[in-house]
Amino acid sequence: MQDINEVKAQICDVCHKMWQLGWVAANDGNVSVKLEDGNILATPTGISKSFITPEKLILIDSEGNVLEAAEGYRPSSEIKMHLKCYEKRPDVFSVIHAHPPGATGFAVAHKAMDMYNMIEDVAVIGSVPLTPYGTPSTVEVPNAIEPYLEEHDVMLLENHGALAVGSDVITAFYRMESLELWAKITINAVILGGSHDISPENIQKLIDLRGYYRVTGRHPGYKVYNPEDEILHKKED
Repeated sequence: MQDINEVKAQICDVCHKMWQLGWVAANDGNVSVKLEDGNILATPTGISKSFITPEKLILIDSEGNVLEAAEGYRPSSEIKMHLKCYEKRPDVFSVIHAHPPGATGFAVAHKAMDMYNMIEDVAVIGSVPLTPYGTPSTVEVPNAIEPYLEEHDVMLLENHGALAVGSDVITAFYRMESLELWAKITINAVILGGSHDISPENIQKLIDLRGYYRVTGRHPGYKVYNPEDEILHKKED
């Protein structure tokens, strides 16, 4: 049986780590977990992630209706984005949205992280798409991410930040953490002269290792460069 207190403690721990790592400032970011009964625990709006405690978390249903909340607390305005993830991905039980500086730099520069230059990230995340711009708190954001949810566990939100989903809150956090480190390494590589992809043959070997390492979630496959027509093609894994 699921220990709700343990889940709440994990959410709070993740929130505090996000703040300590500099992925969020002031009231930025939000975290949610889908429970076994289908209801959702979510962080409230208007509160720094450094101040999140178990009693401040809000319980909502799958439609976003508040079931339990301390007086004066309400769900994040971005909860629609979380609900879309749970609606489209039955395997997802946690959603994290943050503004990690490296990855968000790509989002602000309107650059998808469609590269295969890091061994770990090739196997775990794959390419990270840039989703179209959407006004926060509206249906524009969930509508913008919907086409990407089928294949991607991590995505960049244009001019906004990053989104990661997982089978639990720790998995979602790890994916966001991997994304940010990967973004920083890629930026450093570009500064040093260029980022170079792993060969397609070795990319496939890394993707095949997902089963061995019991990596859950979705993987988008990988790109193949065709020098004859100078087009980036997508190869499914």
